[in-house]
Amino acid sequence: MGEDDYQVFPDGHNGSFNDSYDYYDYEQHSVCDKASVRSFAAVFLPLVYGLTLVLGLAGNSLVVLVYSGRGGGHLRTLTDVCLLNLAAADLLLLVTLPLWAAAAATQGWHLGAALCKLTAYLYSATFSCSMFLLACVSADRYLAVARPAAGRRCAGGCRGRVLVSVGVWVSACVLGLPDLLFSHVRPASHGGLACVTVLPRGMTRRAMVALELLEVALRFLLPLGIMGVCYGLVWRALSRAAGLRRDRKWRALRVLLAVVLVFLLTQLPYNVVKLTRALDSAYALVTDCEVSKSLDRAMQVTESLALSHACINPLLYAFVGSAFRGRVLRAAKDLSERLGRRGARRRQEPAVEMSLRGPDQTHSHSGSDQEDTSTFTI
Repeated sequence: MGEDDYQVFPDGHNGSFNDSYDYYDYEQHSVCDKASVRSFAAVFLPLVYGLTLVLGLAGNSLVVLVYSGRGGGHLRTLTDVCLLNLAAADLLLLVTLPLWAAAAATQGWHLGAALCKLTAYLYSATFSCSMFLLACVSADRYLAVARPAAGRRCAGGCRGRVLVSVGVWVSACVLGLPDLLFSHVRPASHGGLACVTVLPRGMTRRAMVALELLEVALRFLLPLGIMGVCYGLVWRALSRAAGLRRDRKWRALRVLLAVVLVFLLTQLPYNVVKLTRALDSAYALVTDCEVSKSLDRAMQVTESLALSHACINPLLYAFVGSAFRGRVLRAAKDLSERLGRRGARRRQEPAVEMSLRGPDQTHSHSGSDQEDTSTFTI
């Protein structure tokens, strides 16, 4: 298939750097030079992506280690399963950032067509998966409040949790297929190569805009709607609860409000700018060069803000729960004990083990694993 069989369509999967093409402004009879946009991306994106990578790897790796310990015995609720999958999806999303950062810093894609497709697909699928899992967590939190007597622990391998996990990952992988199929390495107007979304000539731009609208609806509007409804009902139930202390009640309500606000602040600007750029590509809405460059910079900033959810999620969903913090402390204690015993064997000296439990807790540790491990405590 030749070069004439394709048309480039802007996409936000790569930080909006590679598709900041120069173009001829017919109204001004001059070329809209976007070198300043690429220079901004060369500094801004590696810095922000590097910070997101470090913080996200630390937080999500801890979540995976804690939940996957002891054969996954801590996964006793749907929320636990979703948080483990959420951390895994965020880790996969984070590993794509160094590649996009390198492309921005060098102002070109130098990693080949196969990595272009794979990275774009992995970015898109894991981003979708994270959004879907956040919606599942909100639904499970509502069920925990609406039907507390039904019992939410699942013994052994709970098929419902497995089905939810598989369904979320399959849906996310399907939604990422356009990025796998249409991502190509093409010459850019500034002389280098770019990993961009390239459409077959048979597909109209309006069809691609419809696909963008579908992605925004599924990745943003649907999770937001589910979160809004579920957390709204939880808010009403908690505000009417008679047996709950006032301070604990408002602490729980503040957590719910923070979850929704953080989702809106990180995802809404990105989706608005993404839709604006898609409509501009299809209908040529922006005709001024400076406005076009401002829109490109806005895409870079808002997409970086949207990516920050990968390092905020562990803080907002896992670490806020007292049960999770307790498990982190127990895991650290177990690790220190194992290292101590290993060091004692190497020295072949008698070791004195110091217990972190008080006298009245000596026989209670075995039962601690039976406690409710739902981390996003309300």
